[in-house]
Amino acid sequence: MFFSVMFSPVFHTGRDCMGCAKTGSGKTAAFVLPVLQKLSEDPYGVFCLVLTPTRELAYQIAEQFRALGKPMGLKDCIIVGGMDMVTQGLELSKKPHVVVATPGRLADHIRSSDTISLNRIQFLILDEADRLLEQGCTDFTKDLEVILSAVPAKRQTLLFSATLTDTLQQLQSIAMNRPFFWEHKSDVRTVEELDQRFILTPEKVKDAYLVHLIQKFQDEHDDWSIMIFTNTCKNCQILTMMLREFNFPTISLHSMMKQRQRFANLAKFKSNVFKILIATDVAARGLDIPTVQVVINHNTPGLPKIYIHRVGRTARAGRNGVAITLVTQYDIHLISAIEEQIQAKLSEFPVEEKEVLKTLTQVNVTRRQCEIRLESTDFDEKKKINKRKQMILDGKDPDLEEKRKQEQEKIRRQKKKQNRKKEAKKHSAKPMAVDS
Repeated sequence: MFFSVMFSPVFHTGRDCMGCAKTGSGKTAAFVLPVLQKLSEDPYGVFCLVLTPTRELAYQIAEQFRALGKPMGLKDCIIVGGMDMVTQGLELSKKPHVVVATPGRLADHIRSSDTISLNRIQFLILDEADRLLEQGCTDFTKDLEVILSAVPAKRQTLLFSATLTDTLQQLQSIAMNRPFFWEHKSDVRTVEELDQRFILTPEKVKDAYLVHLIQKFQDEHDDWSIMIFTNTCKNCQILTMMLREFNFPTISLHSMMKQRQRFANLAKFKSNVFKILIATDVAARGLDIPTVQVVINHNTPGLPKIYIHRVGRTARAGRNGVAITLVTQYDIHLISAIEEQIQAKLSEFPVEEKEVLKTLTQVNVTRRQCEIRLESTDFDEKKKINKRKQMILDGKDPDLEEKRKQEQEKIRRQKKKQNRKKEAKKHSAKPMAVDS
């Protein structure tokens, strides 16, 4: 609640605000409580609009509004993809007090309907603002433009994030009313209660280390919950299948799953029906699952801010937690960048290599069997089909987008080739030393 206590006084002045603080420091409470207080003074709909990058986070924020706003009869509405648009349109027409939405689906409603009215909102809140407004994320940017054109200029805009980016710093044009910027000043970008470790492992032995780690934690702390992050939907599915073969209670969370299944799996993990959740970065943002004691990075994140959000799933609200990153021979530079960003050194996690190697063959064989089983389900083909469907829903031509992608890749290859030639010329132009 530290962030909420520090931020609340400025909120009540009516100024637009940009807030950056560590994951787990109470950013959601920083806007839920003051909004409800203001709403109680003059209740009407739509009073507050909250935008967030993921569906899961939208449901979580709505849960907090419901829990705290129940005594005052709060009405809320969740507008996210994967759900029926007609039903959502009916809910919006009832003018709920609070709308929590992902930009893409809300923008679709605004484009397709003249009856949706957001012209009286008092508060526009952008949670995980750095991702919502990333320059490279063109879909979010276009959707935001549509939404901003539908909300009144006279409003209070609040932007929150755990990481400070150049994009976030450039957003004062959106926060129009004398924007106030507040950052939790700390040398360390992760909380003190988090024990951050790494394990050096050859790429081909990484899965064996993962199995060994999980077995170790289950033997020593059978009531602990573990989140494992990996980089692709396919890898997420394979690891889930593999760990189940070793009788670990495992479920997955990734974007290839249907929305209802994602919510169901998340609920099972939060209620401790399953102790292990393997997820892609769709789950790394903002999900507050207080019982997570361990986060394992199966792959080293390519960006420090992704690392910060991943490990932020543990050691929340003053609790202790452990984060372990499996580092291969190709990832050393990534760890250096992470340490520089968080202003802290990761310490090595002690592991008996002999114990790991005992299961290496079994783990590798099991993984290969799982890969073969997954290939038989046409997983990759389904991913391509889903991607094309999403492009069509977004108003894009899949074939044209693929052509553009190929052209961009061709330009990148040409630039690399030119750079290599320039480097070669530089080296050849250097005078050779002559022995005297």
